[in-house]
Amino acid sequence: MYLDVADLLTFYDLPTGKMLRVLVGQRLREIWPSMSGQRLLGVGYTGPYLRPFMDEAERCVAAMPAPQGVVAWPRERENAATLVDETELPFPDSMFDRVLVVHGIDHSRDPEEMLKEIWRVLAPGGRLIVVVANRRGLWARTETSPFGYGRPYSRSQLEALLKDCQFKVAASNEALFLPPTRSRFVLRSARTWEKIGRRLWPAFAGLLVIEAEKQLFRGVIAGGKRKVRAMKPVFIPQGAAGMHHRSSNR
Repeated sequence: MYLDVADLLTFYDLPTGKMLRVLVGQRLREIWPSMSGQRLLGVGYTGPYLRPFMDEAERCVAAMPAPQGVVAWPRERENAATLVDETELPFPDSMFDRVLVVHGIDHSRDPEEMLKEIWRVLAPGGRLIVVVANRRGLWARTETSPFGYGRPYSRSQLEALLKDCQFKVAASNEALFLPPTRSRFVLRSARTWEKIGRRLWPAFAGLLVIEAEKQLFRGVIAGGKRKVRAMKPVFIPQGAAGMHHRSSNR
C-alpha cells in the first residue's frame, strides 16, 4: 500500500529526509558516476534522488503511481512528473537508459508486474537501481521514515525477484547504518555512522541498493516445456517436507 505523496513530500523536507537524500545519494553516485546523455526515469517517489542527475541527463522523468498521487517536480523548473499506472507505464518500448525505483516495489500491489513493465521501457543493456528497506535492518521496523511502511526485502529475495523479471544483478550496495532516530545530534554524525557501519555490520544496513541490467534473452528448456519452479522457504528444515509426505502415506 502506497503512502500519500503529500506525506512523502513533507518527510523529505525534514532533517531525517534531508539526511536520507545525502546518504542514499552517495550510494547512487557510486554506482552511476555519470548520467551524461542518458535518459533517466524514476518510478515511485524518486524526486529527491533524481535531482543530482537533472543537469546531466538528456531527459529526466518522475513517474508517480496513481495510488500514491503526484506533485509537480521539480519545484523550480518546468514540470517533469507524471501520474502513472505502475503496471502500464505510458512510455514506448526501450525509451530509457536508466531507471531508479524508490518507494516503489516495496509498496506495489504487484511488484513483479511493475518490474516487467520497467523492463519493457528500458533500452537493451539498460540499468535499473532498486532501493528498498533491508529485512534485517532496524529501519524496516520503525515508523520514523517511509521505509518502515513498505514491504522489506532480504538481499536474496530482491535478487530472486529481479532474476525472475529478466534482470541480471550487476552491483549490490547498502546504505543507512545509523539507528532510526530524529535526534539532530545523531543526524549530524550520520556520515561517521555510515563509515563505521559499512565496516562492522554491513548485513544490518537499513537499506539495500541493488543495480541490475536488462537481459534480452532467457533460457528455455528443450522441447518447449517451461519448468515451473516452486520457492523453498528457508524456515522449512531440510528433509522436513519429505518426512511429512512419507508419514501421510502410511
